[in-house]
Amino acid sequence: MDDLRFRLAHDADLAAVVRLRDGAARWMLAQGVMGQWRPGELGEDHFRRIMHSGELWLAEVADRVVGAWELWWEDEDAWGPQPPTAGYVHRLMVDHGSVPPGTGRELLRVAERRVAEAGRPLVRLDCLTGNARLNAYYLNAGYQVVGRKEGKPQPGGRPKSFTLLEKSVRDEGE
Repeated sequence: MDDLRFRLAHDADLAAVVRLRDGAARWMLAQGVMGQWRPGELGEDHFRRIMHSGELWLAEVADRVVGAWELWWEDEDAWGPQPPTAGYVHRLMVDHGSVPPGTGRELLRVAERRVAEAGRPLVRLDCLTGNARLNAYYLNAGYQVVGRKEGKPQPGGRPKSFTLLEKSVRDEGE
C-alpha cells in the first residue's frame, strides 16, 4: 500500500481510533474469534492515557485512519519488571474493510523499526493464548514464544491468559 502514512496520534484522533478498535472487534467476532475484543470495551480515555504514558501510532490513507497500534516502553502486568531493552506492541489493528492483506504486517514492521530506532533490541507483545490464528500470525512474522502469563489484568474486563512473544530487532536500527 504505497500511500500508507504513519504518525503519532493527537487528541483530535481519539474518536477515530475508538471507531477503528470497535470495527476490529466486530471483525474478530464475525471471524469467530471470541473473547479477544468487544465493541465498546475501550473509549477515548484509554487511548488518551496511552498517548501520555507511551505512544499511539496511526496509519492513514488519504487522511483517513486505517490502522493503529500502541507502543509501550514497559509492561509490568505481562512481563514483570524488566530492564529497558524492549518496546511492547499492543492493540495492533487495521480497518479490514478498506486495506489490502498484508497491511497489518506493514504496521508491525513500522513498530519494530520505531523500537530499534529507540535503541532497544527487542519487540515484545502478548497474544490471547486461545487465539490460535493470531498466535500463528505473530510466529509467521518472526516472533518466538518466550513464556505465558496467566491472569493478566484487562481494561474493562476479566483477567485473561496470554502467550508472551518477542522478536530481536537489533539489526533494524543499525
